[in-house]
Amino acid sequence: MTTTSKTADVGPPASGRKPTRLRVHRAWFVAAVTFVTIIGAAAFRSVPGLFIDPLNEEFGWSRGTIGAAVSVNLALYGLTAPFAAALMDRYGIRRVVAVALTVIAAGSGATVWMTAPWQLMLCWGLLVGLGSGSMALAFAATVTNRWFTERRGLVSGILTAASASGQLIFLPLLSWIVDRYSWRPAAVTVALAALAVVPFVWLLLHDHPADVGQRPYGAKEFVPKPAPVPGAARRALTVLGSAARTGPFWLLAGTFAICGASTNGLIQTHFVPASHDHGMPITTAASLLAVIGVFDVVGTVASGWFTDRFDSRRLLAVYYALRGVSLLFLPLLLAPSVHPPMLLFIVFYGLDWVATVPPTLALCREHYGDDSPIVFGWVLASHQVGAAIVAFAGGLARDAFGSYDVVWLASGALCAAAALMALVMRKRPVVLTVS
Repeated sequence: MTTTSKTADVGPPASGRKPTRLRVHRAWFVAAVTFVTIIGAAAFRSVPGLFIDPLNEEFGWSRGTIGAAVSVNLALYGLTAPFAAALMDRYGIRRVVAVALTVIAAGSGATVWMTAPWQLMLCWGLLVGLGSGSMALAFAATVTNRWFTERRGLVSGILTAASASGQLIFLPLLSWIVDRYSWRPAAVTVALAALAVVPFVWLLLHDHPADVGQRPYGAKEFVPKPAPVPGAARRALTVLGSAARTGPFWLLAGTFAICGASTNGLIQTHFVPASHDHGMPITTAASLLAVIGVFDVVGTVASGWFTDRFDSRRLLAVYYALRGVSLLFLPLLLAPSVHPPMLLFIVFYGLDWVATVPPTLALCREHYGDDSPIVFGWVLASHQVGAAIVAFAGGLARDAFGSYDVVWLASGALCAAAALMALVMRKRPVVLTVS
């Protein structure tokens, strides 16, 4: 982190006011608030795998039914992201994020009164899916693009790691609550966590460097705040239409769909119940998932550093190939207790969990420039559609075959395909024609 003590880093001061000297650029404070905000929103991302068995036991709902609600949540998490990025351009980051956190809290809190599957779809699927989608990685992309011109790879890695940090913080706590007090107090805990972040967002999260009279971190010149962009939904769809006519978009969307299928849809949703099938206590399996979060933070920040220095396409190919190999071995590692090979898988998989995000963000910026946050929102939508399909298919496979083995193996094969797709992506930037 560098210092900025020169008055040139600050925009034209108001009349009669001396220029402000800052030792630490304000962009780092905004990044810190964004990090904490994503941690708060990540609390609900930790819940689906913990609730599958309790809901099955209390209501008798099949894993396929519960998986369908999870799939709605995951799909909306992705499909909301590009519209949220456009809404941030129109209404500002602070307003959109504060409303999103409130919607997450409302959806999570309302689940304590549900008695039917459609209510699970409404609260867990619709409300939390919409709210968390507005807090997705498109939010991190918007903050990174507005506040940083240097260290973007590193910042992208740090903000991506925030989701894993939320998993690390909340998974052990929520699994303990579910194990001791049932799932309802855990849902209330998630609602309170989301609400607790709202004041920080409202008071500390500035929309643009020009709001505080500064230029973006690393910028050579002061950047005026752009005017609000009307027609958020139309712009999101227009950018999609333009990007969809380019080859790199489909390769990025395809690889990221496989990323979502092999992480959120597979491990995050089904690892705990799959481990429980083999006799492992829920709290132990949840703790292993939290340990994945520990190494996810390390791997994602390191990936951001690598992204600033190496070819993003090759990084993606390596990440997906290694992930696929690890998934092929997982069926052999599940057991009633934790043993060294399982710990090795946890460490290895954790380092690779969302290491794909910084190079994917970098490729979006390389190809699509100023429209990259919205393009990345659509790429993230494909990530969550892939996650949704596997979250649902995994539940169906467990109901049909009595195990998850076929899902682990199929996901490993998909990761190999993603590695090949990353390697064939071209490097030449694409210029979108958006009317």
